Amino acid sequence: MDKWFYIDWPAIFVPSISIFELIIRGSLVYLALFSVLRFLPSRQIGTLGITDLLVVVLFAEAAQNAMASHYTSITEGGTLVGTVIFWSYFLNWLGYKLPKFQRFLNPPPLLLVKNGQMIDRHLKKALITEDELMSKLRQQGVEFVAEVKLAYMESDGSISIITSDTATLSPSQQKVL
Repeated sequence: MDKWFYIDWPAIFVPSISIFELIIRGSLVYLALFSVLRFLPSRQIGTLGITDLLVVVLFAEAAQNAMASHYTSITEGGTLVGTVIFWSYFLNWLGYKLPKFQRFLNPPPLLLVKNGQMIDRHLKKALITEDELMSKLRQQGVEFVAEVKLAYMESDGSISIITSDTATLSPSQQKVL
């Protein structure tokens, strides 16, 4: 009955390993995972698929022990969360301040269709089949690839489309669309 009401306050708040070590571990794992995810192809085409979710879960599980071998205190958990938040904010801030660094953070748009012609090498690079591209075009109201002046795969995996009809409008009319 005594264990029900006993609280080990030092175990809750006092770190069992060095805070500095936690920050270094958290930083190294965050930057390594960021680099791996940045250079993987954007296969999901703007959606989170089951394989993407599986990768995130497995990364989280693998990274947990790498970031902190075995931590139990709230202080250690807070330090790791703070480290991840810091790197996320810092990299976004750096990309905002240094436009050249932004290209490292987010890949430039990849041209998939130009003047009604699919660019096969870019589709292969993005691991997108013609059927998948046509599905995305239809979802945006485009029936035939010949109607597309330009189609880009954006850094978030979505596909933006400029149809031939839109290209003939004036800039002020295009803003309305």
